[in-house]
Amino acid sequence: MKYNTIRKMDISNGPGVRVSIFMQGCSFHCKNCFNSETWDFNGGKEFNDDTINTVLNLCGQSHIKGLSILGGEPMHPSNIEGTTKLAKAFKEKYPDKTIWAWTGFQFDKDLKDKEVMKYIDVLVDGQYKDELHNPMLKWKGSSNQRVIDVKQSLEKKEVIQI
Repeated sequence: MKYNTIRKMDISNGPGVRVSIFMQGCSFHCKNCFNSETWDFNGGKEFNDDTINTVLNLCGQSHIKGLSILGGEPMHPSNIEGTTKLAKAFKEKYPDKTIWAWTGFQFDKDLKDKEVMKYIDVLVDGQYKDELHNPMLKWKGSSNQRVIDVKQSLEKKEVIQI
C-alpha cells in the first residue's frame, strides 16, 4: 500500500485544523477528480509503521482537531487494511479527536460491516459526479455524496447524515 501526501495543517477537509493523509490508488477515476494524481496504485510513497507514527506524532499537537483520510481511495481493497491500522492506532492514542474519511464506496452497501468503520467518526461517501458538482456544498463535491455520522448510523442501523 502507498500514500500520496500528508498535510500537517489542513483546514479544508473537516472541521478545525487537521492532519490529512491522501492514500494512493483509486479505481473509480471520477471525471474532473480534484486529486487524479492519486489514482495510480504504483505511485506515491510506501505506507508503513513509520508513516503511521509520523501521522500520530503530527496529530499530537493541541491545536489539531483530528485526522482526515482521503485519496485516492482509502477504502479500496488494496488500501483498507492500512487505513484500518492507521484509524485504529489514531483512536487508541487520541480517543477525543475525530477521524473523517472520504470514499467513493457507499457506507450502507459496501462499508458498514468493515472493521475500519469502528474508528471513523464521519464518512463522506459516494463517487464524485461532475454533473452534480456544487461548490456551495460543505465537505463534499457533488450533491449525491453524503456526510454520514458513522457512530450513530451503526448504532441505529440506518444512515444518519450530518
